[in-house]
Amino acid sequence: FKPGDITDPVNIPGGTYNLAVFPAGGDPTGPPAIEANDVVVPAGANITVAAHLTEAGAPTLTPFVNDVSKVDAGEGRLVVRHTAAAPAVDILAGGEAVFTGLTNPNEEMADLAAGTVSASVALAGTTDPVIGPADVPVTEGAATIVYAWGSAEDGNLAVAVDLPAGGTATF
Repeated sequence: FKPGDITDPVNIPGGTYNLAVFPAGGDPTGPPAIEANDVVVPAGANITVAAHLTEAGAPTLTPFVNDVSKVDAGEGRLVVRHTAAAPAVDILAGGEAVFTGLTNPNEEMADLAAGTVSASVALAGTTDPVIGPADVPVTEGAATIVYAWGSAEDGNLAVAVDLPAGGTATF
């Protein structure tokens, strides 16, 4: 996979795992680019592991526990995850900050009326978008997960969206 890609889910039984990411075409018996050892996965857990950059730009793996609790009728869950080599950000909807001071590798979420949200990402305390605006679908009864990724220093910040039913989008 390439930066910004979202893979299909993989079901694994609960247990302890060693996770490793290798460069494409690299030797999987050699040293990994990123690794996390002795990762405990509880039985029945719904977890996403993101390979991304830290705020300082170093490669890392971060597990996110997905909230799969029921949402009210007519609503969907919007989850925003900061996985970019960038300082704290604010998430804007309609030009107004709705999540503020989000730092890498953290997330914010809200249950919203199903529909489309015009969202953008700005450096914390500002309203000048560094990503977006883009239309993000909020699907009734499901979670839409948005990842801010890339590097502010390299000028390649972007968003990848994990849509319900396995769809993805990048902008």
